[in-house]
Amino acid sequence: MPGKGNAVLKGDCKGKCHPSTINDSFVETRTRHFKVNGKPLYFNGFNAYWLMCMASDPSTRVKVTDAFQESSKIGMNLVRTWAFSDGGNKPLQTSPGFYNEDMFKGLDFVISEAKKYGIHLILSLVNNWDDFGGKKQYVQWARDHGGQYLNSDDEFFTNVLVKGYYKNHLKTILTRRNSITGVDYKDDSTIFAWELMNEPRCQSDLSGKFLQEWIVEMAAEIKSIDKNHLLEIGLEGFYGESMPEKKQNNPGYEVGPTSLQTTAVPGASDEARAKFVEKWINAHIEDCDSILRKPLLIAEFGKSSWSSGYTVEARDEYFGGIFNTAYESARNRGSCSGTTFWQVMAEGMDNWGDGYQVVLDQNPSTAAIIAKQSQRISSLNSSTNLEFSPVAVEK
Repeated sequence: MPGKGNAVLKGDCKGKCHPSTINDSFVETRTRHFKVNGKPLYFNGFNAYWLMCMASDPSTRVKVTDAFQESSKIGMNLVRTWAFSDGGNKPLQTSPGFYNEDMFKGLDFVISEAKKYGIHLILSLVNNWDDFGGKKQYVQWARDHGGQYLNSDDEFFTNVLVKGYYKNHLKTILTRRNSITGVDYKDDSTIFAWELMNEPRCQSDLSGKFLQEWIVEMAAEIKSIDKNHLLEIGLEGFYGESMPEKKQNNPGYEVGPTSLQTTAVPGASDEARAKFVEKWINAHIEDCDSILRKPLLIAEFGKSSWSSGYTVEARDEYFGGIFNTAYESARNRGSCSGTTFWQVMAEGMDNWGDGYQVVLDQNPSTAAIIAKQSQRISSLNSSTNLEFSPVAVEK
């Protein structure tokens, strides 16, 4: 994915940290925390963009099962993945409003299998980038089908026809009846949250106005169909014009509005990058603690094996530092409620790798660090002394 660099911000547990079976209750937020059935819920998870594609082919579907099985053994309980593939190779949406049933059945399998292994899902609904179609494909569809002259891919956020295509996609996904479970996606508590877009950017409007208006409009569209699930935007964490005093925390360039995920520092030493990441995460935790009063997930972070000087030990140290920051916030009742690193892959997926992949059973030291974090997170999930104030539930 673009922008990752070496440091991007989104062992065995012996049976003590395996996630419990997902019940029919939906995850909610109460001030700075996630909860389910009135109890706190913290996450240790990963990204795996490839799940639907692999699941759509019966000959590779086992890769999904393998990834869920290996990750659940070490207590991971959340996966972020794509619910989009627009045009191009192996599309879910072949053209506006037309869908590939084999791909949809692949997504059905991902959701069904996640529930089996006690794993919640964040489903992202479109890409900012050209991979898997993205906003560029939507704008091109409008050019092809509507005969409209569109100057920029950023018109994804403003053009009425393009927005109509996206709204149709939202409705199609949310109202899909799973061919395996028989449950509509909007009614399936295995899904933790919808994500409006993977890393949305509108470079033609650094004020953030167009993007903010799009977010408000599309959030309302989702909530008109599905009032059960949480919704997140998918932003990378850049500070924008609304918080000028915070812009010094950015990694050296602007992309628009303020957001609450994390990003990379290009060209820095490991030491400088580690210091930036610590500062970057803590700044967002502080904002969520005191200003937004919302829970925070560190949604993407990773260290590429393709980078100069890479070692597994360096990756383990990097993961461990972020895990410690997240855990300390959670342990002290702060807003950081978990992490999802980029990314897990199953064995035999070398052609799908991007340098960041972790094959769990081939990387015992990294798996051990992940398992340790799962144990710590599990202890918070099972704690009975974390009380919540009686405030309104936010969705």
